[in-house]
Amino acid sequence: MADGSTASSTDTGIQASPLDDPEERRVLHAALDSFQQYRQAAHYNITHLRRQSFYSLPSAHMEILCEPPFSLPQTFDAVDAAIDSNADISEAILATGLSMFGAYVDEEAWKGKATPTDLDKARSTIRQLYRDWSCEDPWALNFNNHLSRANQLQSVKIPDVHPHAALAQNLEGFQPEIPPSDRMNMTAGDFCELYLESRYRSAFDAVTTCFFIDTASNVIDYIETVKHTLRSGGIWINLGPLLWHFEATPTPADTERQSSNSGSAPQTATSGTRRSAGFREPGSFELSNDEVVALVERFGFDVIEHRQAPAGATGYIQDQLSMLQNVYQPAFWVARRR
Repeated sequence: MADGSTASSTDTGIQASPLDDPEERRVLHAALDSFQQYRQAAHYNITHLRRQSFYSLPSAHMEILCEPPFSLPQTFDAVDAAIDSNADISEAILATGLSMFGAYVDEEAWKGKATPTDLDKARSTIRQLYRDWSCEDPWALNFNNHLSRANQLQSVKIPDVHPHAALAQNLEGFQPEIPPSDRMNMTAGDFCELYLESRYRSAFDAVTTCFFIDTASNVIDYIETVKHTLRSGGIWINLGPLLWHFEATPTPADTERQSSNSGSAPQTATSGTRRSAGFREPGSFELSNDEVVALVERFGFDVIEHRQAPAGATGYIQDQLSMLQNVYQPAFWVARRR
């Protein structure tokens, strides 16, 4: 557990915001727009296109599928209702985002900024509410591998546990060193950009990374950042697989070639831009688990425990009733900073 120490100002005495970076603002605008577009995009991609395909069937086949127990038109209507429920959450997230980041959002500047990839991320965020805030999951937008239509159309309420109530219950009867308001928070921005700041040097007694380190294009960046934040003797606990997120990402040479072919000049990194391409420096690589552990040790850690995760195989936003089960065998290791 971190010691709960408060952050000081930067060396210049001015607390810079990650959103002062134009690239960060671009990402924020795309995120806001993706939640704004969720309702329309989901209706179009999930039910509208399926209705078009359905009504293109031979009339005799279509008549059969309109009857019970199939009743596909009613299924499409039910999925539309589920999309609207999810979209209400999406638009609530949008409203909160506009309220939180209003100083960095120009009027109307964020609309139309989301790409198809951004829209996929918004849909994934709605799904991840299951992972974090419920015991079950709505699977309405997925038509594959359902044992029954009822499973696809089940609804759940979030959160199943209110975080404030849970924290208050745990704190009854004693005065903790870390106040409740500091026990759970969110930091927006790039992990390395933020936590390599001087105010986080030797700030924590422990750091936990859960299903995280494989999001790095260069995992050395993450190792150096974790080391920067830990005191001597501090503990790093890691749990997760190695589904390297930047595998098959175009190389800098490919990007330059594409820019040249399109007639635009390739971008050149400047001294003030650490991650010019989506907060990511050029270059990437993928390691096996034993190689990651060896790299951690190379950078000043002693691995004191290394084994398969105690929970064994685990899914990720996985429907337990699905006919298809994808599971990870995540690694689990604990390292101490020398």
